Order: sequence, then C-alpha cells, then structure tokens
Amino acid sequence: MIRVGLTGGIGSGKSTVASVLRVLEVPVFDADGAGKELLANDAALRDAVKNRFGDGIYGSGALDRNALAAIVFADKQALNDLNSIVHPAVYLAFQQWTVEQKTPYVVMEAAILTETGGHAAFDRIIVVSATEALRIQRVMRRDGVGEEAVRARLLNQTSEEERLRIAHHVIHNDDTQLVIPQVLAIHEELLNYAAR
Repeated sequence: MIRVGLTGGIGSGKSTVASVLRVLEVPVFDADGAGKELLANDAALRDAVKNRFGDGIYGSGALDRNALAAIVFADKQALNDLNSIVHPAVYLAFQQWTVEQKTPYVVMEAAILTETGGHAAFDRIIVVSATEALRIQRVMRRDGVGEEAVRARLLNQTSEEERLRIAHHVIHNDDTQLVIPQVLAIHEELLNYAAR
C-alpha cells in the first residue's frame, strides 16, 4: 500500500478532489478534521495547547477556535508552536488509520504538507493548483470573509511554487480544465504505481 499526500493552498479545491477519490472508493484521511477532533478530545494535546496558549483558550471547556486563530495568524512563531503540537498527533492517527485500510493506496488530505516537511513521509504527492486570485475569491465566498482576512491566511502558507516543486501529480482547478478527468487519470497512475 502506498501513501499519498493531497495538498494545495487555501481555496484550491482539495476537498473537491478528496470527494472524487472517495467516490472511487479510495480511503481519504482528513488531516484538518482529525486535528480538530484531537484538539477537542485528546487530553495530552489539550494540556499542551493550554501550556502554550493559556487555560483561557479552552475557557468554556471547548477550544475557542476564533481566539486561537487570532493568535496564530498574527504570530508566525505561535503558528509553528501549534503545528509542532498538533501535527505529530495527526500523523500518528493517520498511521493507525492506514493499518486498517485494505486498498492499493490511501490518501491524506492536508492543507499543510510542504510547510512542515511532512511531504517526505509520503510515496506520492498530489497538489491541487489554482491562481491566487481565484483561491481568494473562493475563500471569501465560502467563509464570508474579506480579502484582507484571506490574504492574512495566505501569508502562513507556502508559495504555489514550493508546493509544485514537491508534486508528483498536479490537478489544475482553475476553471479552465475539468477536475474529474484529471483525478481519474491520476487514480490510474497511482494504481499502476502501487502494483509495481
């Protein structure tokens, strides 16, 4: 079984690609979802976050996501600290999940792979690519936020060039090409790669 990382900048369309892969019966692990679940339910992780960001971050018993986001999107070191707490736990959950799968390949959908060096743990990397202007429009529409807020998030992600540098496969989700045929072609390539 091979491990495939699926990544792309905010608003690139990773979730769309993940949905197509699921229809193809490829197991897809949602790293962001796993991180949220761990932050809510894993006592050791909660303690580590409280130690770094203060008990108030879980003031009502649940993680105050808005407060945490305000801290980490304004402070690169705080974001790095949060990632160093959460990402190892997410990767461990992915490893445990992978053992349960019985398919030629599995996929981890993760917004941040290049930034953490996490891409090195995968056999293949799929990057979903779209122009920055298009990604900003999508996120503004999806999240109901202004352009400035989206640009602040973009500052915490690596450049498109860096992502493309680690890619084995690229899906262009820029409204000029159909996504599903690209996913189907990569699916066949991955099945062939896994069969070697």
